[in-house]
Amino acid sequence: MVVCIYIKWVKIIERVVFILSEKAAVESCFFAVRIFYSLKYHETVDFLIAGWYNKINLSQRIEENAHCTLCFVLFYGFMTRLNRLFYWLLSTGSSLLYNGEEYMIIKNGTILTMDGGKIIEKGFIQTEGKLISALGEMKDCPADDKDVIDAAGQFVLPGLVEAHCHIGLMEDGLGFEGDDINEDSDPVTPHLRAIDGINPFDHSFEEAWRAGVTTVVTGPGSANAMGGSFVAMKTYGKWVDRMILKNPAAIKCAFGENPKSVYHDKNQSPVTRMATAALIREQLSKAREYLDAMEKYENGEEDCEKPEYDAKCESLLPLLRGEIQMKAHAHRADDMMTAVRIAREFHLDYTLDHCTDGRQIKEELKELNAKCLVGPCLCERSKPELKNLSFQTPKELSEMGMDISLITDHPVIPINYLPLCATLAWREGMEYQKALEAITINPARSVGIDAFVGSLKEGKHADIVVFDKQPLDIMAHIMHVMIEGKIII
Repeated sequence: MVVCIYIKWVKIIERVVFILSEKAAVESCFFAVRIFYSLKYHETVDFLIAGWYNKINLSQRIEENAHCTLCFVLFYGFMTRLNRLFYWLLSTGSSLLYNGEEYMIIKNGTILTMDGGKIIEKGFIQTEGKLISALGEMKDCPADDKDVIDAAGQFVLPGLVEAHCHIGLMEDGLGFEGDDINEDSDPVTPHLRAIDGINPFDHSFEEAWRAGVTTVVTGPGSANAMGGSFVAMKTYGKWVDRMILKNPAAIKCAFGENPKSVYHDKNQSPVTRMATAALIREQLSKAREYLDAMEKYENGEEDCEKPEYDAKCESLLPLLRGEIQMKAHAHRADDMMTAVRIAREFHLDYTLDHCTDGRQIKEELKELNAKCLVGPCLCERSKPELKNLSFQTPKELSEMGMDISLITDHPVIPINYLPLCATLAWREGMEYQKALEAITINPARSVGIDAFVGSLKEGKHADIVVFDKQPLDIMAHIMHVMIEGKIII
C-alpha cells in the first residue's frame, strides 16, 4: 500500500511540473529517471534516457523556461529526500518493486528444498519480489489464484549453483577476442578482477539458466600462480554489477602443472612446483606486512605512516582477514596438500578445486574437513594430472561424509551439463540426495553464499527451477526457471 501511495505521489508531482510549462515534460523525464532508478526500475530508466538524452539542450532550456526549472528543482530536492527514505525502506525488507514479479505462487509440486533433506510431497512456494516469502504443504497455501504456476506432477528445486567456472571470461566461439581468462604476462596477478572481464552477453549465460543454473562462481584461469579474484553472480542480466551476489568471492591460486607449463614456454619462473608455491608465499607475506602496517596506521600508533598503496597487496586483504577464500586449483594429491600447507601457514579459508586425486587421499581430506569442489569429470584426460579422473571420486568422498560440490570448470565442460554431471555421479553410486546437494546447497555453502541461494527457504532469493520429472532423470525437461522472482522460462 505504501508503494502504491508513493507511485501516485510521483505521478501527481510530475503532472504539476508538466502543467507549469509545455517544456516541463523534459523535467518530468529527468524526474522520472531519478525516481525509477532509485526504485531499481532500470529498464524504464534506460528507455527514458534513450528517448530524451540526445534531444535536450540543457542550457537553452534553463534560459527559456527559468520559472519551470526553479519549480522543478524545488520538487526535485524534496523528492530526492523522499526517494532516500523509500529506498531505505525497500532495502530493509520490502521487495515489491524489484525487477521480479510482485507476487507468485508455485503450487502442487514436489518440493526438493535442499534444506536438511526436507521434501514436501505436495506443496507450494510463494514469492514476493526477489524473495521466497512462504512455502509448505498445500493445506497452508494461500487461496489467491492470481499469478499461479500449477506444478502438479512436477519437481521444484532451488536454482543450481556452479562453484567453479570461467563463464563470461572465455566466451563461446570467439577465439582470442573472447579469451580474457588468463593474463599470462605475470605469474602473480591477485589484483585482477573477474568483473572487469566478464561479458554478460556471452551465449553461455543463456545456456546456463536454460539448464537451471542460476548462480555461478566465475573467475580467472590457472595459468598464473595467483590469478585474481572470482565473483559469485546470477546468470541472468545485462550489466555485471547488477548480477553480483558476492564480490570478491575468492582469490584464485593455481598449483601443479598449469603455471609451470605456461611459464616454461616463456623461459620464466615458475617452471617447478617449488617456484609456484614460493611465489604464492612471497606475495602473501608481502600482503601480511602491508596489512600489519595499515592496521598500525589506522590504530594511530606512534611513528607509523600509512603504507604506500600496493594494488596486489590491497587485493589480498580480504583473504588475510578471513572474509573470502583461497580458491586452490589442484588436481594431484601432492598439489592439494601444498595448497593446504600454505593455507594453514597464513590461516586462510580455502577450497580445493578439481580434486582429481581426491579419493587417493580421502581419509586425509576428511580429517581436514576440506571443502572439495570435484570436477570436471566429464572430459578427456588431456594432461598427466588427470590420469585418475573418475566419477568414483565424488562418490567416495561423499561416502566419507564430506559435503562435496560438483563443478564443470566451464568451458572445459559446457555449463549446461552441470545437471548431467550430477546424474552421472548418481549412476556411479553417489546417493541421489547427495548428488542434488552437490549442485545446489553444497556449492553455495562452500563459497559462503548459502544465506541467499542453494536451498528453498523463507527469506532466500526466489531462484527456482521446475522439472517435469525427477531432476536427475536424463529425460527430464525444465518447465520453468525463476531468478530473483523473475520468470525467465
